[in-house]
Amino acid sequence: MKTSIAHQILASASTLFYREGIRAVGIDRIIEEANVAKATLYRHFPSKDHLVAAYLQDRHERVLRSLHDVLTTVVPPRDQVEAIFLRLHEKADSPEFRGCAFALAVAEHGESERVTTIARTHKAAVGDVFRRVLAQVTAAPEQPAAHLALLYEGALSTVAVGRDPQAVLVARDCALAVFDAAISPGLQTRILHERKSA
Repeated sequence: MKTSIAHQILASASTLFYREGIRAVGIDRIIEEANVAKATLYRHFPSKDHLVAAYLQDRHERVLRSLHDVLTTVVPPRDQVEAIFLRLHEKADSPEFRGCAFALAVAEHGESERVTTIARTHKAAVGDVFRRVLAQVTAAPEQPAAHLALLYEGALSTVAVGRDPQAVLVARDCALAVFDAAISPGLQTRILHERKSA
């Protein structure tokens, strides 16, 4: 199937924005990379701000699809937490990894309401994923879910600065400890009993 012009522009801009930074990449560079006319780009994206927002929205949707895929393919809640961090480790263990695209975008383009709104929406959605996981094992998922989200964010930042993907595995271990501590006592007893019976 032929790639749409809008998708072609967005794909080129996304690669450049993440790899080189939003401010460093001008419209002319995107036009050259996407091999389109300036009028064509502006017909699909009225401004660079619109293009940056589209890049972040697309990334938001892809990350959320990946996280929801974990929730539908991995059954035990504890394994879901581990799988989320292992997927992040897989991404972080790549020379192209520069950290969180949303944090990078806000750092560079934080004056844009579009950018900050999408970034905040994304962070809230990731927190909601962890709340869904914790809600399976405790009646009070808010605080442990916030802890898991913070560990996830911390892992992203630490790898971006230190260039060591092992930080994600450290965060995973901390996340699993938070998860274990959050399990309601009755469920904890049942899990222990099931493990002994297995």
